Amino acid sequence: MARKIERVATRRSRNRSAKQAGEKLSYAEILLRVTQRVAGAENLDGQLKALLEIATQVLGCDRSSLFLNDPETNELYSRVAQGNLKREIRILNHTGIAGHVFGTGRGLIVEDAYADRRFNRSIDEQTGYRTRNTACAPIKTVKGEVIGAIEALNKKGGPFLPGDLECLEAMATHAAAFLQRTLFLERTERERQRESEFMSVVSEISSEIQLGALLQKIMATVTKILNAERSTLFVNDEKTNQLYTEVGEGLGAIQIRFPNHLGIAGSVFTSGQSINIPHAYADLRFNPEFDKKTGFFTRSILCTPVVNKDGKTIGATQALNKRGGPFTAEDEARLKAFTAQISMALEHAKLFDEVQNMKNYNEAMLESMSNGVITIDEEEKIVTCNTAGLRITRTTPEEILRKPVEAFFTGENHWLVERQRQVEQTGKSEVVMDAEMEFGGEKVSVNAAILPLISVKQKKLGTMVMLEDISEEKRIKGTMARYMDPAIADQLLARGQDMLGGVSSTVTVLFSDVRSFTTVTEQLGAQGTVSLLNEYFTLMVDCIQREGGMLDKFIGDAIMAAFGVPVAHEDDEDRAVRAAVSMIRELALLNRARASRGQKPVEIGIGINTDEVVSGNIGSPKRMNYTIIGDGVNLAARLETANKQYGTRILVSEYTYKKLRGTYRGREVDRVVVQGKTEPVVMYEILDYHTEETFPNLMEALNQFKYGLSEYRKQRWDQAVGAFREALRLNPADKVSEMYSERCEYFREHPPGESWDGTWVMKTK
Repeated sequence: MARKIERVATRRSRNRSAKQAGEKLSYAEILLRVTQRVAGAENLDGQLKALLEIATQVLGCDRSSLFLNDPETNELYSRVAQGNLKREIRILNHTGIAGHVFGTGRGLIVEDAYADRRFNRSIDEQTGYRTRNTACAPIKTVKGEVIGAIEALNKKGGPFLPGDLECLEAMATHAAAFLQRTLFLERTERERQRESEFMSVVSEISSEIQLGALLQKIMATVTKILNAERSTLFVNDEKTNQLYTEVGEGLGAIQIRFPNHLGIAGSVFTSGQSINIPHAYADLRFNPEFDKKTGFFTRSILCTPVVNKDGKTIGATQALNKRGGPFTAEDEARLKAFTAQISMALEHAKLFDEVQNMKNYNEAMLESMSNGVITIDEEEKIVTCNTAGLRITRTTPEEILRKPVEAFFTGENHWLVERQRQVEQTGKSEVVMDAEMEFGGEKVSVNAAILPLISVKQKKLGTMVMLEDISEEKRIKGTMARYMDPAIADQLLARGQDMLGGVSSTVTVLFSDVRSFTTVTEQLGAQGTVSLLNEYFTLMVDCIQREGGMLDKFIGDAIMAAFGVPVAHEDDEDRAVRAAVSMIRELALLNRARASRGQKPVEIGIGINTDEVVSGNIGSPKRMNYTIIGDGVNLAARLETANKQYGTRILVSEYTYKKLRGTYRGREVDRVVVQGKTEPVVMYEILDYHTEETFPNLMEALNQFKYGLSEYRKQRWDQAVGAFREALRLNPADKVSEMYSERCEYFREHPPGESWDGTWVMKTK
């Protein structure tokens, strides 16, 4: 019996040895296949695909996934997977089963994935695939460094066994060397391309001489190389001790300025040290007010000083919101290297900008002068003549420039040549008052001043002639004073008599009107109505005139004002908007006083539009009025009336809104075809007069409204209604959101059709 048992044991031992030998041979074949397939792949994607195919086949599972670690972002990423998993997926390298295996360096079998708290369901949710069980092994190099993790998903015919995990670990370890080498080569090539691109960008940027364009290029480049959401470069203005930058998105180039010791950028500029803030709202140095105004949410900040070749700090570069995590030390080093390279270009552009500004200032000063300025060189040739000089002498640049002074000032005007030569010889100025000259057959009365031109080195450069046209000044001023503010009359005189005719110019028109004025007059009576209007008009006109606007006329209880006539400003659109905001604020104070007296409040609507109109004297010889006429005036009046329909206070046309230089709290209200028009116009509401009490949760409500309007124009009525109702929840008094909610309900029942572009046709004036 004992011999029989011994024979059986011996036979079983031989079978087990044979089975183990077979398993070893199978492992050897598997690893040889891994070596051949992975080593033979042309790139990393090919290697990953080969390894995953072998793992899926050998382990008999549905699919496999391989995650590699990205040390720059501390993420695990999958570039290749099977089935529906076609796009790259990234997860933080400490999350999920793969993150656990990567962090611990030990393989893991999970029999029920959804019962394991470490399992990350988001990947299944992205792909639509359901994971039942998984075996996950670390990918280790020969030195024991973990560079990723490989997962086998959903074993066919049963659970994963320890032998499966052992096989998966062996394949991962065997392939790790090839993967690590390819990763190193790809990283090296990527760095080489990045550095090449970096030097190319630096070279391109350094050739830019315009400061505004240079700042835009630098900010775009910083945003790109740091993978940030936005960036800003602040330059120090030594004259004002301010940091400033130029931005030009949507409203034209404008400058943002603040004292160079304030904020994150100010701290970096004054200290010369970089600041890296991974969580902005947890840092006391961060001011969240700008986020509240703009609706932008700042997560992370990297700010470094800009230092020139002499070691002087000339500005600060700030990047916001690194995609994929906080800014790293490598980001800081790259930003410092970049700013060091472009600091010289920045200084050159800044110097050019200063020189250009001085040149523009001098030219603008000459062009804006009401007096004619003519310069004459040492050869007695006319070199320059400003616009006023051309007007006074009734000539053109071709007829006067580079002409000998004696050939131009002839006949009754020759006395000017004699005085000019006298000044050239003596070096002393000459002034001639109320002198008679003749240009183009017309008599002109002028005050003339002839001055010597001398360089800083006391070298004679020639002479300058200044001509002041005083013809008919008293007569014109007396006429204009009958129907115009004296200050405006003086400015008109400075521009010349031709301004009294019809002039076509771009003007911003403001219309305001009192709501339910007929009811108010019935309640107040004649005396009360006059008293109210006098009080109301006094406040409103002051708001308009403070911003340099011209009161055109009163039309009953309505006011018509213009900005840009008779004298234009570069920011007439902003002046009109600021005046409108002031009018609403002053009206609120007036209503408060009226309430204390037991009187009912006064409500108004304001419409603003910018267009080319005709301005000039209109009327009869006995009664004339300096006014403006044109289609743009009518549109401003239509916008004022539209406030009633939308429940708004200030509506501005797109033609005004796009020219604004300042930043205002506002929103696009509608794209409408107003009464009497065929083409649509976009209307914007200005909300700067509101307080938290009058419009609670303003920025949040505006963001919801903006999203709702976008969905409304895409005819996604459910999404639009949801957004508008959320805006109403934030501010129940928002009539515009309430109106759009009703529109969506209507269009949901009566679809406007595919050709509808969101335009609303107004049926009333």
